[in-house]
This record gives sequence, structure tokens and C-alpha cells, in this order.
Amino acid sequence: MIRQRALPRLAALLLAFIAAPFAGTLGADTLDEVRQRGYLKCGITESGVGFSYLDANGQRAGFEVDHCKTIAAAVFGELKVEYVLATPQTGFTLLQSGAIDLFPAGATWSYLRDTSLGLDYAGIYFYDGQGFMVRKRHDVKTVTDLANATFCVAQGTTLEQNLADFFDSEKLDYELITFADTDKALEAYQADRCDALTMQRAALATRMSGMADRDDHHILDETISSEPQGPLVRQNDSRWRDIVWWSFNARLLAELHGISQANVERVRAESGNREVQRLLGVYGDFGQVMGLDNDWAYDIIRLVGSYADVWDRNLAPIGLQRGPNRLWRDGGLMFALPFR
Repeated sequence: MIRQRALPRLAALLLAFIAAPFAGTLGADTLDEVRQRGYLKCGITESGVGFSYLDANGQRAGFEVDHCKTIAAAVFGELKVEYVLATPQTGFTLLQSGAIDLFPAGATWSYLRDTSLGLDYAGIYFYDGQGFMVRKRHDVKTVTDLANATFCVAQGTTLEQNLADFFDSEKLDYELITFADTDKALEAYQADRCDALTMQRAALATRMSGMADRDDHHILDETISSEPQGPLVRQNDSRWRDIVWWSFNARLLAELHGISQANVERVRAESGNREVQRLLGVYGDFGQVMGLDNDWAYDIIRLVGSYADVWDRNLAPIGLQRGPNRLWRDGGLMFALPFR
């Protein structure tokens, strides 16, 4: 029998036990953790030339890698980053466990990912759609020509569900062969184990650019899904989410105002535009609101560049057109949120 006076102590212990697994999440402050560590831990995938790869000097480069650099620039004013290799599947668990601070590796923003993983998206930095690579000798013109075809696909991605939704709606049969990651799926396609390789069209373009027999293949014009992609952070850490969100937005705003890595010093010294002055830390204390230096956005543009700089450096060389990733004023979907 438990004595009456022991009940409050027992209740307190039970509450502490129940709350313990959630304490780290509820009290999370990634910014403080990153600063104390002295560098950002950023999850990246081996997604290939243009997105994430080792350049001729053995350095990490690509569109995806520049997202990591963007946040490091905002926090430190320097590119202090440790890159942690992940797959589209392990990136989520690495972030959930605290092994990385950010996963900006092109994960599609979907309902279940946003609501069931304990993670939050921090904006959209790339609009894409699921496409198909096929051999020219098969004379495939449209996706419906792939009825009864065999598809190579990376497992654990939204690609499988998109295929099922499309072919079910068209009342067409197909066969699926799944692989641990996109590289394995590509290898199987090149070994002629399937009729088509399916993934986001940008990823297909990247892989095709590295194929020795690329002239024997083509990517269909059609897409069967909308794939808005953005960086992921842990839930219940609103300051860190704000930093990631507004850091990417700063690159868009820079492009909107014609600011680039090449001219940011001159613009900072000469511009009379008040929004530009706020963005570049000349006017107001806008960095302090998020716990950053007022030069945080200036450091992003100085060290990484505008959205256009990042695109032109990484994706234009592999032939990707901006398309929906153009600024809204140019007919695209990219809106820079106002800096005021």
C-alpha cells in the first residue's frame, strides 16, 4: 500500500518519466546547439552533378550543397559546414534523431511528411515534377505508351505512389522494380532491367548528363505529379525554422532587386532602396529578431549568392531551364516575401 504523503512525489516522478522523451523536442534550440558546436551539420545526398557532387578539386558542390552553405553563412558569416551523407530515406531519421540540423536534399512537400514525421518544411526552393527516361529505340512518345512497361524506381519515395495513382486512373497495368536509392535504380535501367526510369525530371536530366550513351535516351515531356521541394527542420523550434525559411527567401529577394554575389558590395554601399538596406544590414536590426547578426543576409549573398547565382552556377550548366522556378515577375512561381 502506498502511503498518502508519497503520492505527490510518485505523481511527479511519473510526470517526469512521461515528459522525458519530449523534453529535447519541446525545448529544442538548434541555433544555440549549432553555435556551441561551431559548425552546421547538414544532410546531403549523392544526387549527382548540378545538385550534390564532388567537384574537380574534391570539394562538395551543387544546388543542394549551396543550401547548406546558405544557412552556415547566415549563422556564422562563414561556410562552417559538416556534410553528412544520407539517402532520401535516412535523411528523415537523421534529422529526427538530431544527427543533422537540416535536411535540404530535395524532399517533396507532401501531406504525410509534413504532418506525421515530427518535421517541418521551411519554404519551397524548387518546383519539379515526376518524369520518365526511356530508350529512343522504343519509340515512346507519351506516358500512356508505357502501358505494361517495367519501371525502375527508388523505394521509400513519393515516386511509387505517384505511379500507382497515375496508372490506376488510366486503368493501365505496369510492373515496378524498387531499389534502395536512385543510383541503384539508374544502374538497373542502364543494364536494361526495366523499360523506363522514373524520378523528378531535374534528377533525370542530371543523371542523363553523366551517361556515356545519353544520346540513346530521352526524357518525356510529360510529368505525372507536382513535386514542390524544400528544406526540412525539426518541429517545435520556430526560431530555427524562421532562420532557414528567411535565409532562402533572402536569395530570392536579392534576385528580385538585382543583387548578386558580384555586385553586393557596391549595392550595399550605394543603394537608397530601404528594403535593400534592411536586407543587407545597413538599416534596422532585422537580424537580431532571429538571434543573428544584422549582416546575416548580406553574408549569404556575399558567400553564396542570389537564387539566380545559385541556379546559374549549378543547374544552367547541365541544361536545366528555370521554368516554374523563375521569379513571379518573369512568369514563374517563386515569390520573395517582403522584408519589412
